[in-house]
Amino acid sequence: MSILVAGPEPITDRRDLVAALERGNKPRHEWRIGTEHEKFPFCTKNLSPIPYGGDHGIRAMLEGMTRFGWKPVMEGEHIIGLESENAGNISLEPGGQFELSGAPLETLHQTCAELHDHLAQVKEVGTEHGIGFLGLGFTPNWRRDEIPVMPKGRYKIMTEYMKKVGTMGLDMMYRSCTVQVNLDFASEADMVKKMRVGIALQPIATAIFANSPFTEGEPNGYLSYRSHVWTDTDNARAGMVPFVFEDGFGFERWVDYALDVPMYFVYRDGKYIDATGQSFRDFLEGRLPALPGETPTRGDWNNHLTTIFPEARVKNYIEMRGADGGPWARICGLPAFWVGLLYDQSSLDAAWDLVRDWTTEERQALRDGVAKHGLHTPFRGGTLLDIARRAVAISRAGLEARAQGDGVGASEAIHLRAVEEIVERGKSPAEDLLDLYHGRWNGSVDPVFKEFAF
Repeated sequence: MSILVAGPEPITDRRDLVAALERGNKPRHEWRIGTEHEKFPFCTKNLSPIPYGGDHGIRAMLEGMTRFGWKPVMEGEHIIGLESENAGNISLEPGGQFELSGAPLETLHQTCAELHDHLAQVKEVGTEHGIGFLGLGFTPNWRRDEIPVMPKGRYKIMTEYMKKVGTMGLDMMYRSCTVQVNLDFASEADMVKKMRVGIALQPIATAIFANSPFTEGEPNGYLSYRSHVWTDTDNARAGMVPFVFEDGFGFERWVDYALDVPMYFVYRDGKYIDATGQSFRDFLEGRLPALPGETPTRGDWNNHLTTIFPEARVKNYIEMRGADGGPWARICGLPAFWVGLLYDQSSLDAAWDLVRDWTTEERQALRDGVAKHGLHTPFRGGTLLDIARRAVAISRAGLEARAQGDGVGASEAIHLRAVEEIVERGKSPAEDLLDLYHGRWNGSVDPVFKEFAF
């Protein structure tokens, strides 16, 4: 979850909100790739979670990262993140998960180099503190009550609210990790097509990157338990947003949707004001119970947009949100998959042709089934694997068409190879983990911390 966005400019009516999204329109030569990924820090001696404080805690880890030029982001007396003019930012998820929100970059080669540099920094500082980092979609053995709470005001508010709106919201907050990619659009029409393709094919990304088959030391019956958790986290702000496929969808309809998503908080003078369940529409009219008489700023709206969690979402760019956290190669594979599909017009058109006749019920059935069945989820007389192979082939064609070389002869399609290997075998990473659990690991999940750590 992002570091808070600044923006003191006042917002007076709904048209300002629509205009804010329209400012995301960019010519093709300005399109960028922003990759975000989360990872679990753990104690290398006993595989336990890492507390915030202490000589070898999360705070010490963040302080150590400043040697690389990162600047502390403070909330009161606590360091709650790091930022850089050129390298994005690092933020903390509720249970201490480290998130890199990468800078907007031109090519996949650049975003993978950024990732390599970040992981090298994290490993250097982490080794000094006995901290390792695990790329997985869900904590494999920790109970929720074992996980420390990070000192960010928004998380205290969200923790209490999650207890009221679903059964698994706290698991999402404290025990899950994801990888996502942020991509640009040229116009409202381009945004609409990309959102429709993104939502429809999100279950494929979930299946390919499924990597969370364990809970509290045992198989949980799912391939992506992280994805399952989202089915009952807070359904007022999550899911497959079917209205995206309705005639007339565009920036205005997204604004109306976002206005109706209940608020979490307002940030004023360094403090979080609890506004859970209240209406941003009321805020626009100066009738917010938490701040009577006040109207929102652009920063308030941007912060509200970060509390909306569908499978893909619109800000000044589009976020693809359906994948489990994973190891280095697959982190690069996720942006490769989506860039290939969405950043070449022929591939985008082919991807839309692939999904355009799917019904709302079919899209939802894929979303409902994929957490448990992955690539084996039934679809139209076959399985999701059939569609995944076609989608990955379209993505490769799109990456080749972009013709972005790395300077030594490799196209961006090299970063899709980890994805291609998964669909060629027809087996998600979670199935490989389960094979290890039932085989060489002898019914223990502990080896995952050694064999799959960064």
